Amino acid sequence: MRSLDIAVIAVYCATVVVFGLVLAGRQRDASDYFLGHRGLPWWAIMLSIVATETSALTIISVPGLAARGDLTFLQLSFGYLVGRIGVAAFLLPGYFEGTQDTAYQRLERRFGTGARRTASGVFLLTRALADCVRIFATAIPLAIITQWSLAAGILAIGIVTVIYTWVGGLRAVVWVDVIQLGVYLVGGTATLIVATHLAGGVGAFARAWDAGKLVTLDFTPSFKVLYTFWGGVLGGALLAGASHGTDHLIVQRLLAARGLRDAQRALIGSGVFIILQFALFLLVGTSLWLAGADPGPAMRGDALYPTFAINRLPAGLAGLVIAGILAAAMSSHASAVNSLASASTQDFYAPLTGRHDPTHLLWVGRWFTLMWTAVLVAGAMAFRNQNTPVVQLALSIASITYGGLLGTYLLGGLWPRARERDVIVAIVVSVLAMTPIVLGLPWRVLPGLAWPWFVPLGTAVTVAVGMVSSMVGRQTLSA
Repeated sequence: MRSLDIAVIAVYCATVVVFGLVLAGRQRDASDYFLGHRGLPWWAIMLSIVATETSALTIISVPGLAARGDLTFLQLSFGYLVGRIGVAAFLLPGYFEGTQDTAYQRLERRFGTGARRTASGVFLLTRALADCVRIFATAIPLAIITQWSLAAGILAIGIVTVIYTWVGGLRAVVWVDVIQLGVYLVGGTATLIVATHLAGGVGAFARAWDAGKLVTLDFTPSFKVLYTFWGGVLGGALLAGASHGTDHLIVQRLLAARGLRDAQRALIGSGVFIILQFALFLLVGTSLWLAGADPGPAMRGDALYPTFAINRLPAGLAGLVIAGILAAAMSSHASAVNSLASASTQDFYAPLTGRHDPTHLLWVGRWFTLMWTAVLVAGAMAFRNQNTPVVQLALSIASITYGGLLGTYLLGGLWPRARERDVIVAIVVSVLAMTPIVLGLPWRVLPGLAWPWFVPLGTAVTVAVGMVSSMVGRQTLSA
């Protein structure tokens, strides 16, 4: 890689860390560290949500999907918007009744401490697994740039991100997200322009149309076709309902807003933004195909975009694009570490020890930050030999537990007979049922089921088991 590109990457990464530390302000207690003292502007939260949920997965994996397929992945984002509207209308108001520090205190009010800890434990498992994939995804362009091994790249990412996360907490993470979002969008736009020019101009997209590369909507009524309109809208809506309504990674940001209205604006606005962002990076992939940048099966799809940036973009711009990929992904990783530390501190440590002093919890939260960084770095090593597109892999893993989390909230709001025991049983059964479906462990169940249907299925299992459990228990007591 050219010396100018390396210089841009080095300067930019250093600048991001410095800005994160400066913008963090003074961390006085746990509320500052985990919720930015509930004073972050809605637009910053909106952009942070977008940067957090997409990061390196969108930047490097989605272009590969379009380069080797079409634009039907975009249908998923339509469901994302529908799901966010539902969360804003039905779940968010409950989060702003009183003062909540995590997404799962609401379940404690409805069912009890056991339900809260079960849901929080499921979140810790889901987020840890999914973020291991995110770190692995970030190591791909880093390995291409530096010629390091993936293991060395994963370790470097963990060390860099923990610096400003440990010091600055959520406020530092959110403001870094805002900066990085702008950078990698500029990089994506620049790549689209350069690749289109190399392909012969905008008119070259006629070739993509003739080859079926611009197909966006697929109304096939199938549970096995990967991306269809029905799977995208229903599966995407329930996936967004779970990820943005029950996953503390996102809910933590919404709780940091100045009020319910700001949180709703941030959430719905992020849904609109995500459609536009998906469209941009899918078109980047199409332009890479038009420019002849896909050498075929010899290169994994996730490597197409960073490889093109390094080899075909002008000096300096290539460095900025790669820096944007790395820094945006690192900020996303920092978000996960902070939310994992928050849930560990507020849902487990404080209730179990009886220690609720905000200053003490700030100290505990920082130690949990270090612990979760080590766990995620170690876990990322396990995904080095995966050939599945990383965005698909991460969402599939999250789907194991997202249905259980969303189903629990639906039982709490729509099924008055549900008790704490019922929702705990429902979550456990849902996770056990979805594991062989998603991962094929210990054996493959429902082979061929497209992953956008995982969350609807898991939600249905959770609700059904919870309802049956509530009725069976009462019948036994009556007898």
